[in-house]
Amino acid sequence: MSTESLAAETAESYARIALANVVRAYPCQPQHVWTSDGDTRTPRELHPAFYGSFDWHSSVHMHWTLARLRRAFSALPSRAAIDTIFDAHLAPAPIAAECAYFARPGTGTFERTYGWAWLLALAGELAGAARDGDAAAARGSAALAPLTSAIAARFSDFLPRAGYPVRHGTHANSAFALALAFDYANACGDGDLRALVVATALEWFGDDRDAPIAWEPSGVDFLSPALMEAALMQRVLAAAAFTRWFAAFLPDIAAGDGASRLAPVHVTDRADGQIVHLDGLNLSRAWCLAALARGLAADPARAAALAAAAARHRSAGLAGIDSDAYVGRHWLVTFAVLATLAAAPA
Repeated sequence: MSTESLAAETAESYARIALANVVRAYPCQPQHVWTSDGDTRTPRELHPAFYGSFDWHSSVHMHWTLARLRRAFSALPSRAAIDTIFDAHLAPAPIAAECAYFARPGTGTFERTYGWAWLLALAGELAGAARDGDAAAARGSAALAPLTSAIAARFSDFLPRAGYPVRHGTHANSAFALALAFDYANACGDGDLRALVVATALEWFGDDRDAPIAWEPSGVDFLSPALMEAALMQRVLAAAAFTRWFAAFLPDIAAGDGASRLAPVHVTDRADGQIVHLDGLNLSRAWCLAALARGLAADPARAAALAAAAARHRSAGLAGIDSDAYVGRHWLVTFAVLATLAAAPA
């Protein structure tokens, strides 16, 4: 398993942050529709699997972080602690309760599409580890399967009627959700979902030209609308077709000149829950830029420019990991893992 710049001791520190988060119920910001005066529940009652980490989607992707680190580092000191958490959270009873929550009235848009995408990412990571012969991952994968199926079905229902993509750089970004759903579909052999994601990506983004990357970022972005779209299209298009699309979509970046000018963003207040999103933007940009560089291995000069831009963004984003402010600490290490750990083989 290859790493880009994640040392084993850093992986362990990230794992410890994630372990603390997934069992921390408060503070909590629920995305919950109350249906009556009696519909008051604690976070753990509402979501016995994913109650920690401030909100549902962060809890899910912190579990993904643990699964990803556990798979990449076989000697991770926290491995046994992760297994204990997974056996408690990714077990039939808590997952059945999570499925029941999704079946409640008023949950049709619950965590659409960001939380959905991370749930599929978690499922894909566990399934990959299970194929590697990992018994603990196999248990978690099997227990998670009913929720995985429910979320995949929600994507299949939603995408044909969505109409238009969401292009801003926060949770609802459509390119991000499609990219993670595509990766899951590839990892788990869901051909129908894969075909739907490809068709949707081509419909929504296939004719895009001259993306206004100079307008980025907005003050609350943690995803780059332009780079995230490019990362999606790199997944769904053949190499030659993607090269043509990328040259029209981000001509300066594709030529290599723009990559050298793409500067990391400055984070002024890591105790502000919106401003700290910009640390995530630096890290998610690094993730996308590194993937684009790997895809241009046949053009060393352009690949080097993109890789250098990725390194600058990665360094800037990682500065936020040391902050003790929970508004960043409950989610940011996931993006550090995206930026520093190369994608797992399918």
